[in-house]
Amino acid sequence: MSRRGLAAVSSVLDQAASSATNILVLVLAARLSSASGFADFSMVYVTFSVLLGLNMAYVGQTVVLEKDEDRLGAVCRSGLAFTGAASAAAGAALAVVGLAVPGAGGWAFLALGLVLPLVLVQDGLRYCFSALRTPERALAADALRLVCVVAALLLQPEGASAGRLVLVWGVSALPALALGLWLLRPYVRGSAADLRPYLRRGHLGQRFVVEFAVGNGSSQLAVLGLGLFATPLAVGALRGATTLFGPLNVLFNSANAFGPPVVGRASGKRGVVRLTAAMGGVLAALGAGWGAALYALPEGLGRELLGDTWAAASALLPATGAQYAVMGLGTCALLTLRVLNPKATLSLQVVFSLLSVALLLGGYALAGVTGAAWGLAAGSALKATAAWLRVSRVPARAAEPPVTTAA
Repeated sequence: MSRRGLAAVSSVLDQAASSATNILVLVLAARLSSASGFADFSMVYVTFSVLLGLNMAYVGQTVVLEKDEDRLGAVCRSGLAFTGAASAAAGAALAVVGLAVPGAGGWAFLALGLVLPLVLVQDGLRYCFSALRTPERALAADALRLVCVVAALLLQPEGASAGRLVLVWGVSALPALALGLWLLRPYVRGSAADLRPYLRRGHLGQRFVVEFAVGNGSSQLAVLGLGLFATPLAVGALRGATTLFGPLNVLFNSANAFGPPVVGRASGKRGVVRLTAAMGGVLAALGAGWGAALYALPEGLGRELLGDTWAAASALLPATGAQYAVMGLGTCALLTLRVLNPKATLSLQVVFSLLSVALLLGGYALAGVTGAAWGLAAGSALKATAAWLRVSRVPARAAEPPVTTAA
């Protein structure tokens, strides 16, 4: 296998390891916790997911876009230093919030504040290795992370509090963090960290933060809002249902990461659309099939996966399966636009991500958590429809050079 092929395989496997870690953490937490305990854990994990996405957008994306190989060492060291400083500040704020919030939920937020620098810096190493074109090193660290967190959570007693689970999850990142820093050391030796570029107005990461906020962050914050203004049990049910679709997230992320260069080789608009439409059809079929298979699971097996949360989450599987089916079509429509007309995606993300949030909250107001799940599905369907309509209006000419961003 060529060096490029090995790097592509390592990148896909690393994404799979990272996704498997998130899936297994939620599955094990659901099995160990009561429904209310998993709701508290889910609130904290959604908060972490938002912070993780913001760090990926502001720091990770700018690191992987660095073209000057002579500066890569300094860029990686600077990015990790900024991540450490920013996550320490955010962790301190979360700790204050945790002390102010009564009950088990407050202790869980306090635990997140304590471990946040560990988990964010460990995740940030992935982007350094991607920029250095050594994804196999990221795979080694993330595989160790997966093994350690699963082993640590399996050792916890049934009925463990959300705060304890969060603390164990965070501390278990230490071995992977140490390995990643050791593997990175040869590339950053002698380089100095400079945090000033991240503090300047006009930093490239600010644009990526906007795209994340209107794309992924808005829906995450809306789910978090359900827990604050409605009930944390709704967050646990939604999070439990979407956790079961984790394998499809690996495919969606891989399509976004490696799709543009492959699709860009197609001949003209017709060739690009034909290829992406076929990909979208396959992903939609997989989403619908996976949802049907999960819905057909016996209750005993479902409880083995999600514990007490299964009863609430299983009722959402038809809506979540429909959402992932149309998400497959939407992902490939946005991939098409990224190749044919990269500037056309931001407006779609803004309008239809905000519409999805409105449908989520409106659905909850009308029909509870089931309505919220169907609201998300409707938002994804409208977004996919609008994206393909935008594709149809792109002039039939040669595709522009593909624009890629590392996932």
